[in-house]
Amino acid sequence: MRRLITFRDVKKTYEDGTTAVQNFSLNIHKGEFFVLIGPSGCGKTTTLKMINRLHNVTNGDILIDGKSIKEHNIHELRWNIGYVLQQIALFPHMTIEENISIVPELKGWKKADIKKRVEELLGLVGLDPSIYRNRKPSELSGGQAQRVGVARALAADPPIILMDEPFSALDPLSREQLQQDFLKLKEKIQKTIVFVTHNMNEALTLGDRICLMKDGEMVQVGTPEEFLKHPKNDFVKSFIGSKQSIFHLKLEDVVEELTLVEGVESAVAIDGQSSFAEALELLQVHEAVTVTGASGTLGVLTRQNVLQFIYKRNLEGGTVS
Repeated sequence: MRRLITFRDVKKTYEDGTTAVQNFSLNIHKGEFFVLIGPSGCGKTTTLKMINRLHNVTNGDILIDGKSIKEHNIHELRWNIGYVLQQIALFPHMTIEENISIVPELKGWKKADIKKRVEELLGLVGLDPSIYRNRKPSELSGGQAQRVGVARALAADPPIILMDEPFSALDPLSREQLQQDFLKLKEKIQKTIVFVTHNMNEALTLGDRICLMKDGEMVQVGTPEEFLKHPKNDFVKSFIGSKQSIFHLKLEDVVEELTLVEGVESAVAIDGQSSFAEALELLQVHEAVTVTGASGTLGVLTRQNVLQFIYKRNLEGGTVS
């Protein structure tokens, strides 16, 4: 995979002497959904904001497509990086269309192209353009405002999107719905996304890879499966909430607890006598897997609903391995 964002021994120290990030070196690949997670004050948001130079690197360097961010014109750098915040900060006096149009206008796009892009993006994030284009931010729910924020970040078709706890202010139902909708959206937009959260379930659901931070440093970097199956140390285990392994459980024994997918076709089947570990191995390669039992098809699994189930069961105490 091609590297798009590279951190080279990055350190960030503030004027008061506080070191927020240190010894930070990693590669984020093109098209990857990369999650930064950790407790409050661990440096995850600072790390995110150094990418678009909202915070400057003290030592080390960050490269985008092989070029140091210090060599980029700061305005062009930010125009080419979408940014979605927890508090979306839409301009209240502007319509939704005007809010989404800001960066394309700054980049000199033609009005007809901007109008077409706004309609396309509103449809992409699940908001009917004919209904929402001329509304003001005050007329939106929290979930709708976040959808507009995502559309605005995508407006100029940037290769990189930064997202700083974008769903954390929402009620649990809205948050769950946006997570599921964003799973579908990320496959369509094919962007490199760096996503900050403190919610491990969100990280497991959305991330291709996860970086868990503590005291400004990386503790573990890996796929959701690697975090669940091979936590590096007790801190990782406690952050995940994992007490005991449930990977040996047979799928048919807990099929009623799983959120099985409807309307998804799968050419690959797994017997209900198989374990979660075996299901996850198949889901590394296939988008969905059909679970079969003595009575026929039990349902269809995806990587996301398996990971969500494992995480929730672990929080409840898991099953002795």
